[in-house]
Amino acid sequence: MKFICLTLLIINGITDSISEQYKVVGPADPVFAVAGEDVILPCSIKPNISVVDMRVEWFRSDLKDSQLVHLYEDHEDRNIEQIQSYRGRTKLNHPELQRGDASLKLSSVRVSDEGLYKCFIQSKSRSDDATVNVSVEVVGRPPVITVDGFDHSGGLHLQCESEGWNPEPDLEWLDSEGVSLSSETTEMHRNTEGFSVKHTITLHHSDDKIHCRVKLRHHMLEALIISNMFHSWRTSVIVISVFVVLSVIAGILIAVFAHKNRGKILVFLFYIFYVNKTV
Repeated sequence: MKFICLTLLIINGITDSISEQYKVVGPADPVFAVAGEDVILPCSIKPNISVVDMRVEWFRSDLKDSQLVHLYEDHEDRNIEQIQSYRGRTKLNHPELQRGDASLKLSSVRVSDEGLYKCFIQSKSRSDDATVNVSVEVVGRPPVITVDGFDHSGGLHLQCESEGWNPEPDLEWLDSEGVSLSSETTEMHRNTEGFSVKHTITLHHSDDKIHCRVKLRHHMLEALIISNMFHSWRTSVIVISVFVVLSVIAGILIAVFAHKNRGKILVFLFYIFYVNKTV
């Protein structure tokens, strides 16, 4: 009888030991989230055994003192010590805990949520964790194209600027055929609202359409300008300017001529007036 009981205890111990052998698994690549939207931070254990009776803790490993993001313990969420900025924005899918899935849902993502997260799972005799790298994307404002005049050779200066992106976006100029154009100067700044980017280009040829495109992964915003209208405008301005200059010169010459021949002009006008009156 004692032998049977001992055997059962050994078998039960071996079974418990096997069930305790698990590994916490997270995503191999960074998790990309869009500001204002919800995101799932993947975390599970292999093999897929239940974690209902275990401790599941999510915390920020890149912050001082590894601050708490979400805690599940003794079959309930315990978020008394949770970081204030995460209050009401974190949630575990409790039914999925039965399948070993401890993924965390983070609602209304903010730029400040970007960083490294630890998914820590602890049983009675074992613990393991996985790291989740979260990158927050912010789609900035549509690009704005401004005309900055012409250079001495007739080239048209164009400037394109867009603000409020995260992380740093890519900006490119495209002609009407979709061919990328090389920009001359590039400026990149970062402030509390994110990254701002500014590119300048000079066109020495007339093209129907010039595009300024800002891209961030699968997000894209674009602005369009009809460049040849500015070349036509420049030509009109030159023609008008030449006409004005010639008119001014003609006016000056007439004034000088009139001043030098004032007597003759008066006699001539008097003669015309007298003859017409006589007739």
